[in-house]
Amino acid sequence: MTQTCENAGVKIYADVIVNHMTGQDGGGTGSAGTTISTKYRSPDLHGDGQYGYGYGDFGSCRRDIANWSDAAEIRDCELLNLADLRTDTDYVRDRIAEYLFQLVRNGVDGFRVDAAKHVRPADLAAVKSKVSAKTAAAGLAAPYYYQEVWYEGAGEPITPAEYFAIGDTNEFRAGTELAKKFKNTGGTVSDLVGHDYGSGWGLIPGDRAVPFVDNHDTQRDELTKHHVLTYKDGALYKLANVFQLGWPYGTPVVMSSFAFTDRDTSPPRQSNGDTRPVTSCGGEWVCEHRYRETANMVGFRNAVGSAPVGDKWINGNQTAWGRGDKGYVVINRTDGTLSREFDSSLPAGVYCDVIDGDFDANAGTCSGRTVSVNADGRFTAPVAGMDALAIHAGARLGAGPTPTVTPGVTTVRVHYDTGYGNSITIRGDTAPLSWSSGLACVNKAAALWECPIQGIPAGRTFAFKPLINDSRWSTGPDHTGTAGQTIDVTPAF
Repeated sequence: MTQTCENAGVKIYADVIVNHMTGQDGGGTGSAGTTISTKYRSPDLHGDGQYGYGYGDFGSCRRDIANWSDAAEIRDCELLNLADLRTDTDYVRDRIAEYLFQLVRNGVDGFRVDAAKHVRPADLAAVKSKVSAKTAAAGLAAPYYYQEVWYEGAGEPITPAEYFAIGDTNEFRAGTELAKKFKNTGGTVSDLVGHDYGSGWGLIPGDRAVPFVDNHDTQRDELTKHHVLTYKDGALYKLANVFQLGWPYGTPVVMSSFAFTDRDTSPPRQSNGDTRPVTSCGGEWVCEHRYRETANMVGFRNAVGSAPVGDKWINGNQTAWGRGDKGYVVINRTDGTLSREFDSSLPAGVYCDVIDGDFDANAGTCSGRTVSVNADGRFTAPVAGMDALAIHAGARLGAGPTPTVTPGVTTVRVHYDTGYGNSITIRGDTAPLSWSSGLACVNKAAALWECPIQGIPAGRTFAFKPLINDSRWSTGPDHTGTAGQTIDVTPAF
C-alpha cells in the first residue's frame, strides 16, 4: 500500500498512539486477534520475541483524570480509563521507538502523535531521538511529526508551544474561528482576510500549525457544541475549505469521513463486523476530500507555494485575495450573485476556474468555465451565491501553445538490492525528473527496481542518478539514456 501511494506522489502519515493501551479492565481480544488478559499486561506486540508491557510499565495513577487544571494529573492519570504507559522509562521508550521505526521501514513517512498532551515533552523527545538513531543507522529518511495537543485557549495548563521542539502541532482553534466567520456567529468572512487570519489572531505560529476545518473528534462534538463546520453544513463547509487551502496559514489537513448520526456511529460495516470497502462516495462514505472545492484547492495551494497575500477586496460576506502573481481566490458567502471587476497580479492569459471545473494539464483544457485576465491583471467573472472562484498559474490556458509530449514511457531499470524496508528513486535533468526531488521506482524483484517516466519526448537524451530512500546518492558520474527506451543501470552506493 505504501509503495502504491508513493508511486502516486502520496505520502503516508500514521496516526499513532504512544501513551495509552486498552481501557477494558478485564482484557479482551483485538480486531487482529491479539489477546490481552488484563488491562495492565500485554503480550509481545512487535513479533520480535521480547515481552510487551507488564504491570510495572504502567503509571501509578490508575484512575481517570479528575483535575484538568493540573498538568501533572493530565499526563500521569488515565484518559477515558485507558491504561497509561510509563513513557519516562527506557524500556517503554524503546518499545515505542521500535514500533515507530518498523512503520518507517514499511514505508510510512511520518506520524500524527495522538493525545500528545498526555505525554511529557521530554518523554516524546527521548522517543524521537531513539527513532532518529534507528532510521539513520538504516539509511532511512527521518519521519515528520505533528502532535495532537488539544488547546482551546488561555488558562489551560498545557500549551502547544511546549511541544514545538519535537514537531508541529494541531491547531484546534482554527476550525472554531472559521466556523464563527462562515456561520456569522462571530463576524463575517471578510474578517478573515481583512485582519490577516493566522498567527496574528493568537493562534499557533504558521510554521508550526496543522489546522483543519474539522477532524474526527470535532465533527462529532458538533452534534452538541455547534462550534465547527462539518459536511452536514453543505456549501458553508466547502467554502471554509476553499479558504483554508487558499490562505497561507499552517499545513492544513482535510477531512474524509463516513456519515454519522450520533457520536458513536461506527464505520459502515459488513455482517461480520469488518469495515465495508469504499465503492462509492456521497452516501454512507462522505469522502469530503473528493469535493472539487477541496481537491482542486490542494492543486491551487501547491501552485501558489509561498506567494504572499495581496490584492485584497473585502465586503462583509464577500471577499477576495491574491497570492502574488500565482493565484487569486473569490468567496461569495451570500445568496446573491457577485459581479464586479477584480484586480489581481496575475499575468495576462486565460485561466481555468478550478472551483467550477478540472484542468487537464496534458490537453491544456478546462472542463468548466474559464477566466480571461487582461494585461493589467484585471478580470470580470460573476460568482454565484454560496460559491467561490479560484484561478492559478498551474491551470493557465492562455500561456501560449501547449508543449507537445510524445506518448510513451521511458523505463529505467535499476539493478540493486537495497535490503528490506528501503526504496529507490531517481533524479535527473529533464522534466518530469529534477535534481531537487526524486521519482519513485517500483520493486519488481530482490535486486530489480523499475522506474517508469512519462513525458520526456522520445529520442531526447537525459541524465539521471538513482538514490536510496531519496537521500543517499549513487556514486560515480551521472547515468545517461535516451527517452522512449528501456535503460538498465547497476549503480554503486
